[in-house]
Amino acid sequence: MKEVHTIVCVHITDRAGEAGKVQQLLTEYGSQIRTRLGLHNVDNNSDPSGLIVLEMVQPESGIQEMTDKLNQITGVEAKTLTFHHPAP
Repeated sequence: MKEVHTIVCVHITDRAGEAGKVQQLLTEYGSQIRTRLGLHNVDNNSDPSGLIVLEMVQPESGIQEMTDKLNQITGVEAKTLTFHHPAP
């Protein structure tokens, strides 16, 4: 049986305007989020964009559902990267 690691990257072009909607969805799917990392440009406070990197746990259907909902938010783009490798 292969183990799966799924990473979801969420790019937000308007953090101030869309952060509440994104946070609400991340809370809804919180039981599937193992690790969350938020990145933004601290050198330029006028830059409204940001990136969230999520390490997810299965099931894959919930991950796809969350990603689809994130992509429905204006100014938000979510992409998934999945690694398959043999379990120890």
